[in-house]
Amino acid sequence: MNKDLTQQWLAEIQALKQQLAELRQVKDRAWESAEKWRKLYNTESEQRRSDTQLSQQAIASLKVQIQQMRGIDEWLINETTSDEEIRGEIADIDSVEELRDKLITTLKERYQLLQALKTEQENHAQTRNNLTTALGDAIDGLAKQRAEV
Repeated sequence: MNKDLTQQWLAEIQALKQQLAELRQVKDRAWESAEKWRKLYNTESEQRRSDTQLSQQAIASLKVQIQQMRGIDEWLINETTSDEEIRGEIADIDSVEELRDKLITTLKERYQLLQALKTEQENHAQTRNNLTTALGDAIDGLAKQRAEV
């Protein structure tokens, strides 16, 4: 009877050792899974920080462009004159030479405004390309992360 009890205790100890080993494996797998998710989270948060920084830079650039455009608009509004004022300026011109000088000045201003418009359009296109690229990169990064999961 003592021998049976000893065998029973040894079997019980062996079963507990087996359960302990299985629980350790479960714990290790859970830890590995947690580490994997932690890395994914860190990667995602880093991408979000990068996206946020790019977005903030784009917003700052757009704000500058808006201010520049507002400045041009305000200048145009302040410089806009009525037909009577324009007729008055023309009436003040006494010679063909003065008319030529006025035309040259006007054409130079027109050229400068066209250059400013062209530069603004190029900046706008560059900003659009930058934002499109950033958006594409963000989508690609998200797709890669989802594929890894």
